[in-house]
Amino acid sequence: MSASETTRSPMGLSETRSPTPLLFRRHSSGEIRNLASLSSSLLPAFGTVMGESSVRLKRFVIAPYDRRYRLWQTFLVVLVVYSAWSSPFELAFSKASTGALLPVDLVVDAFFAIDIILTFFVAYLDKSTYLLVEEHKKIAFRYLTHLRFPMDVASTLPFQTIYRIISGKTSRAQVFGFLNLLRLWRLRRVSKFFSRLEKDTRFSYFWTRYCKLICVTLFAVHSAGCFYYWLATRYHNSDSTWLGVNIPDFKARSIWLGYTYSMYWSIVTLTTVGYGDLHAVNTEEKIFTIFYMLFNIGLTAYLIGNMTNLIVHTAVRTFVMRDAINEILRYAKKNRLPEGLKEQMLAHLTLKFKTAELQQEQVLEDLPKAIRSSISQQLFRTTLENTHLFKGVSDDFIVQLVSEIKAEYFPPKVDIVIQNEIPTDFYILVSGAVDVVTYKNGMEQFLSKLGSQQMFGEIGVIFNIPQPFTVRTKRLSQVVRISHHHFKQLVQPLQEDGKIILTNFIQHLKGLKNEELAEMPLVSEFLDDLINEEASLDEDGAKGHAGQVHQENDVATTTDLSKKPPTRVIIHGYHPNHKPKSGGNGGKLIHLPDSVENLLTIAESKFGRKGTTIVMANGSQVEDLAALREGDHLYIF
Repeated sequence: MSASETTRSPMGLSETRSPTPLLFRRHSSGEIRNLASLSSSLLPAFGTVMGESSVRLKRFVIAPYDRRYRLWQTFLVVLVVYSAWSSPFELAFSKASTGALLPVDLVVDAFFAIDIILTFFVAYLDKSTYLLVEEHKKIAFRYLTHLRFPMDVASTLPFQTIYRIISGKTSRAQVFGFLNLLRLWRLRRVSKFFSRLEKDTRFSYFWTRYCKLICVTLFAVHSAGCFYYWLATRYHNSDSTWLGVNIPDFKARSIWLGYTYSMYWSIVTLTTVGYGDLHAVNTEEKIFTIFYMLFNIGLTAYLIGNMTNLIVHTAVRTFVMRDAINEILRYAKKNRLPEGLKEQMLAHLTLKFKTAELQQEQVLEDLPKAIRSSISQQLFRTTLENTHLFKGVSDDFIVQLVSEIKAEYFPPKVDIVIQNEIPTDFYILVSGAVDVVTYKNGMEQFLSKLGSQQMFGEIGVIFNIPQPFTVRTKRLSQVVRISHHHFKQLVQPLQEDGKIILTNFIQHLKGLKNEELAEMPLVSEFLDDLINEEASLDEDGAKGHAGQVHQENDVATTTDLSKKPPTRVIIHGYHPNHKPKSGGNGGKLIHLPDSVENLLTIAESKFGRKGTTIVMANGSQVEDLAALREGDHLYIF
């Protein structure tokens, strides 16, 4: 059993968690050897680790990507091929439906009846969370309320056998032939089967598509020939039919002789060879032949179009996805990455291709900016207006901001923001949910949960400090990303909006939990200074010169985004070569004032003693504040 580490749950209880915290471990009873072989409707939950021992599904629940269940589905595809052949055949040759084919039909129907029962125990993927739903009631309700259930039942019932049991008679009525055509509903399984093969990197996409086109052509030829024979058998004068002209009393002849003639006529008509030896005789046959030839025009165009697409375009998107998956597999093998990390990479890549059509930048990149702005407002304006930072700002600010945001999707259990990374962007959660966590001594601690229309990453951006927390998705989530650089440029000329954002930001900081503030010493110090200053103003009723300078540099310039962003520096109250041995060695983050005198005044208020000299970390003395840069450390003594 692999080693584990202790973490804290939201309730404060300790629990064990895998050393790979980003992966959500859930398994079926089988292994998945190739993630790319799964169709989009049967993908396991993103971040699932496959091929290892872990938590199993509930009892009597089948995973849709279970290896044994997939073999069962493949076996049913073979039976569907038989149903596609027998249904039109039994309509045309009613003797076969009550003769040799009847036992075979009953056996095939029995297998599909078993599949209907199994469907009530097969878990399904929730489209919003991409997690498996295992509750039996939800599985049954979903199946019973879907069109699949009545059509599955109707295509499985042996109507002719049921009639024989009830009446005690064998009937070859035409109605049973048409009822047998309901079995063609099963053809959707073949379509899904080919779609899955097309995405499977183990099979050639060209030959998979080529086989699919051949199957479509053979089914069209077979169905048309059977319907044409059925027209001949039901015509009142057998000798005045396309088959009666060549074979007198053809109804009494062999079934396979009639089937051979039917296929011969269908193929020469489809290929437009048209030898003329078999042709329509009566009006009904001519009408059917007209429609069949029109259908052949469409079918031929379909075949030629698909072959052209295969040869010229070669399904660019699918090939790109397959190549990207192969690159990840080669990279993981070359660098000997753990299996869990490799599967996480594959899951993220799969989500990227599944949501590519939803990414706004791909859709909007060729449109004029005015149209892009209008579309973005329609999609995200309400979300921006309801976030805590932008409540009450002007329409101009929202319009300009929303036109530059970027939409992104993240699968479950993926880190969007990483603790201690350099802040470049902040995010607004449009849909989904994320967890805010922190790491202490290598152990993960849960802090809070964020939902839609909530913001994260803005504290690190505004204070220009490393991100204090890790933000991780709980389920499939859509976020909009706002660039730090663009945000600062936008807010500079809008002074009133900057003041509103300042007020909103301070109120948000005051509402943070104590455990969150404990992870951000600079933010805690800023709030303490702000609270002390407000208390001092309330007590004295007036602002002194030092208090005024302190407010202007620690409050207004720290977060007043309406002005030009000031330079932020860290000040210390001792000589760089004489650091205190214990306590008091933490720096103070401030915005650089406009003069040395004001800087000394701020340092006096911070450290409680007046300094006269300002030096850099290397000991060089500071005389001109304009020479300082963002993040410099100043030592005042």
